[in-house]
Amino acid sequence: MGLASQLGDRFKTAFLSEIVGLVAGTILTVLLARVLDPDSYGLLFLAISIFTVAKLFSSFGIPKSASRYLSEYKEKDPSQIPHILRESLLMNLLVITVVVLILMSFNSRIAGIIGNNDLSEFLFFGSGFILFATLFTYVRLSLQGLEHIQTASFLDAMNKSGRALFAIGLAVLGYGALGALIGYIISYTIVSFIGILYLYFHFYSGISSSNIEDGLRHKIAKYSLPLAITQSAHSLDHQVDRILIGIFVGPAGVAFYTLGKQIVQFIETPMAALGFTLSPAYSSQRAKGNTETAARIYETAISQGLLLYIPAATGVILLAEPGITVLFGDEYQGAAPVIQILAIFVVLKSITTLTSDGLDFLGRARERAIIKGVTAVLNVLLNIVLIPIMGVVGAAIATVITYSIYTFGNVFIIHKELNINTSMMIKYSVSAVIISLMMALSILTFFDLTAEIPVLVSAVLFGATIWTVIVIPTGLIKLEQIKEAVI
Repeated sequence: MGLASQLGDRFKTAFLSEIVGLVAGTILTVLLARVLDPDSYGLLFLAISIFTVAKLFSSFGIPKSASRYLSEYKEKDPSQIPHILRESLLMNLLVITVVVLILMSFNSRIAGIIGNNDLSEFLFFGSGFILFATLFTYVRLSLQGLEHIQTASFLDAMNKSGRALFAIGLAVLGYGALGALIGYIISYTIVSFIGILYLYFHFYSGISSSNIEDGLRHKIAKYSLPLAITQSAHSLDHQVDRILIGIFVGPAGVAFYTLGKQIVQFIETPMAALGFTLSPAYSSQRAKGNTETAARIYETAISQGLLLYIPAATGVILLAEPGITVLFGDEYQGAAPVIQILAIFVVLKSITTLTSDGLDFLGRARERAIIKGVTAVLNVLLNIVLIPIMGVVGAAIATVITYSIYTFGNVFIIHKELNINTSMMIKYSVSAVIISLMMALSILTFFDLTAEIPVLVSAVLFGATIWTVIVIPTGLIKLEQIKEAVI
């Protein structure tokens, strides 16, 4: 089977997983927002943001480092795979233990610093969340490095479906936001155990190993450091803003901001699947001496991704206000301006999803870590300035400004690494902007965007039709490519 066919099959599986996750995430978001009031909803995700920051330290870049070396050694020396799995898992378990003990010792103090004593009982369950969420990340990234995308995607879909089932079930049964948190933990626990057993039987005991290569442990540990810095910065970008909103605005503000981010993240589904599929391919193709092939893969993915995501972001801006009212009710209307601003973030994220992980697999984690660190600190500073003045809208503006800088930095580095041809990307970007303007003008001309389901559905279908009748006849996207992607 050729490279294109292999990547196509992996993408279809990853995309199906993302669709399952999208459906499960949509159900989880909508039903939790219906079951919980904004304060409870915000309190739940404020706690999850704190756990996610702690999970950053419990991972410390080890799963991603293991993934990088699994990708490399499966090509040049598969007998080292069991050693990489064993050593990296032991490192990870040691770090998890330290982080969990620290959290258990300081949970009430953390709640006091944030100024919400109701957080204490949520933080009590934080050790379970951190342990099993970190193990799940380890399993998924190890499978990604081994290019077992289908299995990783299946486990990811299981986890997202399980979160929806258990979190909603416990919340509906009367356990509220705390029950929803326990539902998350149950799902992570089940799926992480299944994943570890799969790795053990297929890659640890199932592969004959030689003696461990000299310096391999040191390589894994050393490469985890820049990855940990990058992930620290990522956490500052994606979680600390919610914590700051919790401090300056309160749980309701966290609810509006979280809801806005969740909605725009749903739109990232296709690109997330593609990025997860392609990232290890950059490394494996370069290891075979096929640098030009890796560059063409990246150029095509980015160009066609922009053709989809710029018009999609335009649609989000137009439909945010009536859409929020229809899905969540008037009490969540404060999320609408957040969604409109973060629509720009969707376009930026579509680029970095295909770029950032690829840089890690190409061995450029250090450079990415520097850019991420600088922009993350800038993001925190902007949040501290803008949130007290503008509330949740200020947090969204800070995110877009700093993520724009980070995105351009990533593209610059991968351009140097793979000698990317930017002319195709520019052509598709300009085309996407023109199509978006045509869509927006047409929708605003023919539709009165009120908070009614038939109106919103008709507007979405109308916009999609305009997009289709432009991109297919002009050859920007070919029917053969669509057929290959879905069949």
